[in-house]
Amino acid sequence: MTKSLTIDAKGMHYTPLNRQIREAVANGVREVTVNGVLGQRFIGSGLQGDATITIHGVPGGDLAMFMSGPTIIVHGNADHAPGNTMDSGKVVIHGSAGDAVAHSMRGGKIFIRGNIGYRGGIHMKQYEEKRPILVVGGAAQTFLGEYMAGGLLIVLDLDETMHACGIGSGIHGGEIIIRGDVDDASLAAGAKKVPLTDEDRKRIAPVIREFAGDFGLDPEPLLNADYTRIVPASARPFAGKYTWE
Repeated sequence: MTKSLTIDAKGMHYTPLNRQIREAVANGVREVTVNGVLGQRFIGSGLQGDATITIHGVPGGDLAMFMSGPTIIVHGNADHAPGNTMDSGKVVIHGSAGDAVAHSMRGGKIFIRGNIGYRGGIHMKQYEEKRPILVVGGAAQTFLGEYMAGGLLIVLDLDETMHACGIGSGIHGGEIIIRGDVDDASLAAGAKKVPLTDEDRKRIAPVIREFAGDFGLDPEPLLNADYTRIVPASARPFAGKYTWE
């Protein structure tokens, strides 16, 4: 039988809350429900294993930081930098999230139904077969994919409200795929648009289906939509910036 635990986090400081979650998972609890969350930081930080943490409320910054394995489901919004340097596992946010989502993320998946703030996907990276994935259902703000070194970043812009600029500033690895057309003026100097091939569509289709399934969406319109694929113009975007003659 699966062990479960419910925690009332109302008015609780984040340190004892996170200690309680870590101890529960270490003792074999596989389903943890946390109610009344309001700004507590570092939930799931460094957590390992295959537990599922379900959060009701608004977690604070650095949700799932350094996490390796578990699944975190948030019924609400999230603050800045969820998935910061996350190694593996999955984060599903049914609301929106703040700035620097997936900062330096190294593996796993982050699915966000709503919008994200500035610098989403900043410095995402990958190593060999470990490739992080960030999917945003709503819009992203300016400097999306800044300094991106690897991984897959998809923005579905379901409400068609995205007006970001500076996309791919300093990008030197990975790819950004945005539903619809992206004006050339919205791209940073180090990024370029390339055609989305049939092979690309096949590659991202399982990710889109999984995202749609998590949020109860019909995947077919998303699978058949037009997309813009953005990749690095160079593996060394600033190679000539610091040279002297």
